[in-house]
Amino acid sequence: MMYAAYGTQANILDIVRPLAAAAGTTMRLPWPLLQPDESVRKLAASLETFATLAVTHVRPEFGIKSVNVGNRLAPVTEEIVTSTPFANLLHFKKEVDAPQPKVLVVAPMSGHFATLLRATVTTILADHDVYVTDWRNVRDIPGSEGRFDLSAFVNHIIKFVRVMGPQTHLVAVCQPCVPVLAAAALMAEDQDEAQPRSMTLMAGPIDTRANPTKVNELATSKPISWFEQKLTAKVPFGYAGKGRYVYPGFVQLAAFMSMNLERHVRAFKDMAAARADGDMDKLKTMHSFYEEYLAVMDLPAEFYLECVKTVFQDHFLPLGKLEVDGRKVNPAAIKRTALLTVEGERDDICGLGQTLAAQDLCSGLKQFMKSHHVQTGVGHYGVFSGRRWNSEIYPKVRDMIQMTN
Repeated sequence: MMYAAYGTQANILDIVRPLAAAAGTTMRLPWPLLQPDESVRKLAASLETFATLAVTHVRPEFGIKSVNVGNRLAPVTEEIVTSTPFANLLHFKKEVDAPQPKVLVVAPMSGHFATLLRATVTTILADHDVYVTDWRNVRDIPGSEGRFDLSAFVNHIIKFVRVMGPQTHLVAVCQPCVPVLAAAALMAEDQDEAQPRSMTLMAGPIDTRANPTKVNELATSKPISWFEQKLTAKVPFGYAGKGRYVYPGFVQLAAFMSMNLERHVRAFKDMAAARADGDMDKLKTMHSFYEEYLAVMDLPAEFYLECVKTVFQDHFLPLGKLEVDGRKVNPAAIKRTALLTVEGERDDICGLGQTLAAQDLCSGLKQFMKSHHVQTGVGHYGVFSGRRWNSEIYPKVRDMIQMTN
């Protein structure tokens, strides 16, 4: 029913948007005997802005064609190094004069495509040989390919690191901080030759008991059966993944937008005002963000429910109870993988202290191999994109990688 209702609404909006665009264009025409009116101009801009915003389910392009390396511009090409039914290991290949440290950026599987980290990747790419976990929309994956749970996520990280080989560095953004820490612990316990040289955990829910946010409070306010009954749905016919149970991307998007509804309404008004005033640079910047933000993917229901239960409700990782395929995860086993944790002062999704908790869990690491950074003046997204990511956070990530490479 959830998918059917959403499909009906989407079909209606697909009809309404062209009408809104046509109305806005018509209102801008120089009609005889009518003087330009500011209110009409603003209404036209609002209609045209509405017409350009739509939820999509297709992965956008990274679109990184070149990057500055030293004093020259290096062309960038994307290549798929290895694949599973659920993800590609995507490599941003470039010609450089000397080898650069290998970095695997582990993208969240949380409703958006890996391209949400475009700015993150672009910055890291200047000084590193960058790979990304490019997750696929599960509604496009046949059920015959099997389930995808938290253990599968951890196993994907281990597989990709082994493909990349020794001397790999991990950078995890938000939700994958838990499986990245688990993967590093298991590889350390196995004395795996490919265990990562460093891991950077940014704004991730290692221990959500610290400074709970609205996201944390929602996760603990209902039993897991409520999330299963109210927030998961079966993929209908018409998609390759028909019959799979998923946490739909459009539901995740609605939840996040409702948390900051005033901010999104203000952004819409700002876009309409920029369009009305002819400020195309400002409009392009804001529109690019929402074009990416409104591109959503479904999550496997088993993965989503397990994350809610084990990470947000039962706190299995900090309590030493997290298991991967029945095997206990022991972060204290990590002795060779340096750790950097990063948090945002104003993060309303992952509160201060939640990522810091990894420092105590990695008790087997010598103190000089552990560091922590709190970035003042930024919220969740500011931890991995924007001016302060580029000028204040990234240099710490780069320095730690260079020190341990």
